[in-house]
Amino acid sequence: MTDSAPSSRARVLDTAPADVLALLPQMGKVMLIASAGGVTFERIGPVERLVADGPALRVEGACHDATIHLAALATVEVDHSSVMRGKVFPRLDVLGADGATVLAVVGMDGAAPFDAALAGLNQSPVPAKARESGETRPELAADDPALTPFALLQDLGVEVQMTFGKPGLSQGWRGRIEAVRPAMGFLNVMTPDFHLHLQGGTVSAWHAMRGERTALGVDGQPTGLVLRSEVFA
Repeated sequence: MTDSAPSSRARVLDTAPADVLALLPQMGKVMLIASAGGVTFERIGPVERLVADGPALRVEGACHDATIHLAALATVEVDHSSVMRGKVFPRLDVLGADGATVLAVVGMDGAAPFDAALAGLNQSPVPAKARESGETRPELAADDPALTPFALLQDLGVEVQMTFGKPGLSQGWRGRIEAVRPAMGFLNVMTPDFHLHLQGGTVSAWHAMRGERTALGVDGQPTGLVLRSEVFA
């Protein structure tokens, strides 16, 4: 069930999504979000540079490693409805031709640097998006298949390269998993520059190759989440 959330939302006019994304380095600390099919993969920090790579755009820096396929992008909408402890966390929703979100960018430093970066753009108000009401999810089952490789990585303290791909976007992170935190029905991995939220029941099994594990969904098809580490035989 949803209800209408009061918000300030606008569509960017007369500017291609690639040109809006070119403003990311001016926004300070941002969260770049890739989400699909029960997987939410977030990188957090300043965007240091954007690199054109043929039909794609690379988002790079100490805290970012993403490839955006520009042909998948149609429009950009700006939303100021998220407020926590009196602070606005503005958001860009970059949409495909079908209106679905390909990627989202949240300004973690608040509205000032975010709005300053977008100040020269023509924006037209659009209706607020319906906000999902809080729903109670069952706790993550102790035998959820998603847990297996994460528990191994946590116990051994070894480095892992993690990637998530969806139509129009892929994103990566490399590091050590210090803690796996089940909460609110999700498997959660959280570091200063990376968050993974994996909904319980999303993963039915892991396709095993030497050095690699690929998460399979309930339909037996890849979810887009891949783990690579020397500990995987």
